[in-house]
Amino acid sequence: MNILLAAAAFFISMVVTRRFCNPMSRFHILDQPNDRSLHSQPTPRSGGLAILLAVYVCGIGAIYWLGQSRDSSYGWMGGSALLVAGVSYIDDRFTLPSGVRFIVHILAAALIAFGGFVLGRLELPGLELPLPYWIGVIFTPLFAVWMLNLYNFMDGMDGFAGGMTVFGFGTFAILGLFAESTLFSVLNLIIAAAVMGFLVFNFPPARIFMGDVGSSTLGFLAASMSLWAAHEQVFPFWLAVLIFSPFIVDATVTLIRRLLRGEKVWQAHKTHYYQRLVQAGWGHRKTVLWEYVLMAACAGSAIWVVRQTETVQWWIIGFWTMVYALLIAMVRRLGAGNLRARKEDRRA
Repeated sequence: MNILLAAAAFFISMVVTRRFCNPMSRFHILDQPNDRSLHSQPTPRSGGLAILLAVYVCGIGAIYWLGQSRDSSYGWMGGSALLVAGVSYIDDRFTLPSGVRFIVHILAAALIAFGGFVLGRLELPGLELPLPYWIGVIFTPLFAVWMLNLYNFMDGMDGFAGGMTVFGFGTFAILGLFAESTLFSVLNLIIAAAVMGFLVFNFPPARIFMGDVGSSTLGFLAASMSLWAAHEQVFPFWLAVLIFSPFIVDATVTLIRRLLRGEKVWQAHKTHYYQRLVQAGWGHRKTVLWEYVLMAACAGSAIWVVRQTETVQWWIIGFWTMVYALLIAMVRRLGAGNLRARKEDRRA
């Protein structure tokens, strides 16, 4: 039944996404290129609606099939995600002030905490520190808001956010299976499958984007599932950070860099590391394929290390810290070399 639900999510998402690619569709909402864009042609951005339709239809089916319909916590999660999707759809359609979006995001994140998904302890290999309830209540909404926004920041390249979703939620599904958390595993598998149906039309060169309604809601669901896993002890919270680290590290380091330079962080820009690779001449396809390698490596190491000793887990944390430091240095050097080459071409 799990495979059938995932297959249904893939099929629904693929069929509806294909429909939204058609200019005659009522939901054919065009994304016009701006200063932040890496694309140059207007492209429909309603793919997120197809993803969410598949996720909710099959997800509700899974909840009823597993007899979990009376557990209100899933209703809080699903309702909060719909709130994020609703304000994102309005923003995609009409463009809302950033303050309005932020208020709704905070409200949705607060509902997650109210629904019981509060981080109650800080877990690292061999270390488990209970957190005061008030700290968990503050951290939970902040984490959810950051995740939904960083997903939106990182959704700027063909196939990128879709790939992170497939690897991230797919890994969550496998870890849920290891922990015998059936509903957690099935719901994550459904999300991954729905996005795979969308990726059929989003892989470079993309015919459609997921838009804010897709990226923001998937980021919110990534945060919610991470908190659920930690709350139900499916796997430790730090492992969720490792799995989504290709997005978390790029977005967080870029934000800190821009804050230190005194830039207006809410304005559009093209200084994320993946954007710099595209601009350095790698292009969408090469960049996204190498990003997939990074995502697969993070996912694989998470699946492997969850059953290893605490010492090995610390070695994995140290290893990935070094890898990201080296990758950041490499991209900066590549970008600097490309800038010098362009200056020399202009002089010539």
